[in-house]
Amino acid sequence: MSSVNKSGTYKLGERSVRRLGYGAMQLAGKGVFGPPKDHAAAIAVLREAIAQGVNHIDTSDYYGPHVTNKLIREALLPYPDDLTIVTKIGARRGEDASWLPAFTADELEQAVHDNLRNLGLEVMDVVNLRIMFGMHGPAEGSIEAQVTKLAELQRKGLVRNIGLSNVTRAQIQEGRKICDIGCVQNQYNLAHREDDALMDELARHGIAYVPFFPLGGFSPLQSSTLSGVAERLGATPMQVALAWLLQRSPNVLLIPGTSSVGHLRENLAAAELELSADVLRELNGVAKAA
Repeated sequence: MSSVNKSGTYKLGERSVRRLGYGAMQLAGKGVFGPPKDHAAAIAVLREAIAQGVNHIDTSDYYGPHVTNKLIREALLPYPDDLTIVTKIGARRGEDASWLPAFTADELEQAVHDNLRNLGLEVMDVVNLRIMFGMHGPAEGSIEAQVTKLAELQRKGLVRNIGLSNVTRAQIQEGRKICDIGCVQNQYNLAHREDDALMDELARHGIAYVPFFPLGGFSPLQSSTLSGVAERLGATPMQVALAWLLQRSPNVLLIPGTSSVGHLRENLAAAELELSADVLRELNGVAKAA
């Protein structure tokens, strides 16, 4: 049995996916801009993810831009029947690699069509609306117009399921009044746990929670507690951090990214780790010390 199978499954939109997936962001160039340093290696990572049993890939056409989606298409088309591809819209890249809002109705519709074209799809499984009111985390503001536009594209048959990214509880509630919300994608990891209560609330409603930067993102997790636990368990700190997330709540779906086949296999092996109650209590102290 593949390690990924041991992660369990959870509902993502209309499908059930394995809880350990893959995030494609790191396949683009430095700063998530431009082509990969090693094109062949990027293709190999995607194909190895599928070979290992991954059936949930997270991407966006603003990675690159247009880079990761084209890589996914080149590596995996025709797609496996059970593969769920999730994208994000709501942002674009400036010529200087900056991250800019792309939030008008026309921009959102164009982004959906760009994703479909570059992925070689007729309908997106899940489209997450990335909220860009705050660059360093969720910020309040109405998203009614944007979610309404996505719901229109859903009725047209271009989008099966709608998710939200970088959002507050109030924005999730606003979105759910307009359409079903299949998942929420916010920053969350062992050291950044502002969404603890929100995650549990979403679990009660059967909504998937997909933490981005599960390993710290551009600033990798560093903790003597984490390193000590990993050493005792004969694992890497990142494997322990992923295993902690899997045990945190059943609605957590993980999308750790990498551009290395070896690192991919290492991440997926985190599903093999069972953390004891004592270890979980020890790791729970990391956020308090951060």
